[in-house]
Amino acid sequence: MKMKFVIVGVCVLLCGCRSESSSPTTVGVDRDNTAVNERDAGEASITPMDQSNAPEDIDQVATIRSEVLEIDGLSINGRNVKIITDRGKVVLRGPVASETERDSIAEVAKRIAGEGNVNNLLEVEKE
Repeated sequence: MKMKFVIVGVCVLLCGCRSESSSPTTVGVDRDNTAVNERDAGEASITPMDQSNAPEDIDQVATIRSEVLEIDGLSINGRNVKIITDRGKVVLRGPVASETERDSIAEVAKRIAGEGNVNNLLEVEKE
């Protein structure tokens, strides 16, 4: 009897793993950043790998990210922009949904890091 339950349990588990409904729903969403990643691979581009590990830089990124997430109506891309800090200098990178979103994120960073310490490289997505 125990063996029967084990076999049924394994069958249910295996069937559940093959379920088509368990795959993420990305139909109609183009998330290919290959061209951007290739462009950013050059040595001159600042990437998250350039993020400083100094406690004050890590705190600054956390503060900026926290306040960016408080912006109402921010797109998924806007919520996930790259915030890179090194010696108090901030670089913002990634796609955003609109100029308004771009400006709102930059204003948060400027308020925290200082006006002359933010390099805004955010890109508005084309429709």
